[in-house]
Amino acid sequence: MTPSRPRPNIDEDNRPFWEAVQERRFVLMRCQECGRWYWPAAYCRHHRNAPFFGSLRWEPASGRGRVFVCNIHRRAFHPAFEVPYVFALIELEEGPMFGSNIIGCPVEDVRVGMPVEIAFTEVEDGVVLPLFRPSAPDPSGANVSTEGARA
Repeated sequence: MTPSRPRPNIDEDNRPFWEAVQERRFVLMRCQECGRWYWPAAYCRHHRNAPFFGSLRWEPASGRGRVFVCNIHRRAFHPAFEVPYVFALIELEEGPMFGSNIIGCPVEDVRVGMPVEIAFTEVEDGVVLPLFRPSAPDPSGANVSTEGARA
């Protein structure tokens, strides 16, 4: 019997994110005062905030970005993971970094700067995860924004 894959750690702060993922929608927190995007849920660091995330709302995001850094795992950290696999930090178009796996291409083809897009993937028992796959480069040639939630 194959071990069950670990489930996301869902709490009250990130529940709206995981509910959107289950519906195959990608959302991030966005400051309603200055427009900056955040992942994970955080307070805006550019001005005073209303209490209890009052200045932030979950809003639809592009689900596009570029590989900022990546690692090929050839030894599984959990028996349910098939090796090799790629874990990457994705610099989202909106600015925040988002950690996920890269799927849909040989692990050796994943490169820093590679354009990627969200690939909602059902892994088992109805659990949907926000994984990323290679995408075509932006035809406008626009660079990924560096404005966002990095502290």
